[in-house]
Amino acid sequence: MSLPTEPIGSIPRPKELLAGLDAYAAGRVTARELDSLFEAAVKDTIRRFEETGSPVVTDGEQRKPSFATYPIAGLANLAPGGVTIPFEDGHTRQLPVITSGPFHYNVYAAEYLEEAKRIARRPLKQAVISASALSLLYPPGGLSDYPRDEFLDDLVRDAVTDIRRCLALGAEVQIDFTEGRLCIKLDPSKKLLDTFVELNNRVLAAFSAEEKRHIGVHTCPGGDRDSTHSADVDYAELLPALFRLDVGKFYVQLASEPDRPRVLRILGEEVKRKDGRRVFVGVTDPISPRVETASEVKDRILEAAKFIEPSRLGSTDDCGFSPFGDDVSTSRDTAFAKIRARVEGNEMASRELGI
Repeated sequence: MSLPTEPIGSIPRPKELLAGLDAYAAGRVTARELDSLFEAAVKDTIRRFEETGSPVVTDGEQRKPSFATYPIAGLANLAPGGVTIPFEDGHTRQLPVITSGPFHYNVYAAEYLEEAKRIARRPLKQAVISASALSLLYPPGGLSDYPRDEFLDDLVRDAVTDIRRCLALGAEVQIDFTEGRLCIKLDPSKKLLDTFVELNNRVLAAFSAEEKRHIGVHTCPGGDRDSTHSADVDYAELLPALFRLDVGKFYVQLASEPDRPRVLRILGEEVKRKDGRRVFVGVTDPISPRVETASEVKDRILEAAKFIEPSRLGSTDDCGFSPFGDDVSTSRDTAFAKIRARVEGNEMASRELGI
């Protein structure tokens, strides 16, 4: 047995698929032709994932428009003008807002998983978006015929379904909570963070202790076009609240942190507070073009093992390699080379730790 190692999720889409999406938007290809491109991308992604030796694989989120908005793709009751997320390099992403109720998911992550399950020969992991991120779809001014509390009830219901359907298919489930550090930037009082944790725990309350062993949460300062949105927020402000989330696994961006030992010390203390939890530390940096060596990965894991008991430790990537479908800042070759380095470095560290 080696230390567990898992990917975060997304892989850059092939050029053929991106060109096909543009052509479909322009009316030059049919829906059936586009679906063939999606199918080819999923098959190629899973094949290349398995070739890295990764013990757990994903479909690379090839069909998701983005990690955050897949559940609302195709909904008619949306309008532009929602929360704007500014990135360090100056570009932004903006969420829509709902214009009426009731709210419901139009797409569940299990639909992607069903396709991947027919192809993959190794265990699968599925990322889902947090209820807290989707709560930002509700307009600040409210809706006269659809109160916020009613919206949140509908949101929690479908977020539970999103996770439950993935667990039923045998996947490990990762809740993407990249808004954790960002919400502290938006509200330094941390009242918004507390609200987010409470909302996500409403979702998690629907699951048994055994089911929660297979559910984790991912945090990072964002990663889009080789830029972040909240890396300047101190992890010490987030981590105590993060560990109030009632999950069994935590996937924590760390490779790109300027002071890893300081963050690891906090993680080591937090993971001790409750039995059975595991921290997967980020050991590769998706927004850096340089491919880490397996030896570098090994050293980062051994560094983490000084603060976190190996029985509570795992490794991962800092973030997905293309959380937004149109992000082409990283190549597929680079992404898979980094994953291979993580897998090989994880094995090297496991041997040194006697695991």
